[in-house]
Amino acid sequence: MAEKTKEGDHAGAPLLKLGIPTGSLQKATIELFSKAGFHISDLERSYSPTIDDEQIQPICLRAQEMSRYVEDGVLDAAITGYDWIMENDSDVVQVAELAYSKATSKPARWVLAVPDEAKVSSAQELAGGVIATELINVTKKYFAEKKIDVRVEFSWGATEVKARLVNAIVELSETGTSLRANHLRIIDTVIASTTRLIANKAAWQNKFKREKIENISILLNAAIDAGNRVGLKMNVKKADLESILKVLPAEKSPTISSLANSDYAAVEVVIEDKVERSLVPALKRAGASGIITYPLNKVIH
Repeated sequence: MAEKTKEGDHAGAPLLKLGIPTGSLQKATIELFSKAGFHISDLERSYSPTIDDEQIQPICLRAQEMSRYVEDGVLDAAITGYDWIMENDSDVVQVAELAYSKATSKPARWVLAVPDEAKVSSAQELAGGVIATELINVTKKYFAEKKIDVRVEFSWGATEVKARLVNAIVELSETGTSLRANHLRIIDTVIASTTRLIANKAAWQNKFKREKIENISILLNAAIDAGNRVGLKMNVKKADLESILKVLPAEKSPTISSLANSDYAAVEVVIEDKVERSLVPALKRAGASGIITYPLNKVIH
């Protein structure tokens, strides 16, 4: 008789069950995993796609329900939003905050919004009204904490359209474009949310699973950090080295190495991409030559 495999094992080998969000966050998540070195495929044909790591079993689910499956142990770890962790009141380990979303690296906001023409400027003025939202529990808590009596109704989609059927809506907004297009005005933020890597509490106590989750966290954050940085290399006359170092951002500690020509040194540093366009001309004027910049895959602090 074959020996029964342990829980979480696949044919006797340890396995991490990892939730990948479907919907609006899926594309950005797959791209981030790719930058981190994990290649996920078969997404179009299956809710159980493949990944080039035999110790990981990816499972695609809606971000809205992900934290419940992690809490229950159906999944060992998952990617989801802080908003849905709070909505489900899930008791999970929040391993890492991942600064990415479908549109921007800034936190997304669930906002309280009304039509532009509405004579409402605060949540208090909505007392006795009806609020439509997909984020039911968080919205109820928001109004309860303010001691405002409203009825919160679940919205099955197209919530912006319902703003003129009820008194107000609570809707997710990353850039505000959709709200403006529907002539809606924000009067408050109900909750700000970022993407999180979460883990089941029992899985977090398992040596293999915890190390695997921590490895994923390190690599994902390294890929995120690399996204807004570039590498910068240049050749510098040793006589100009002091003036070059003064031009570089003060918090950076560059790598300096000797060249075959003993009068020169090679200087290399990682900088934020937003300062590159002003820094490179300044370095050229300070005497640097052979300046090159290059994209980075990962930056690990």
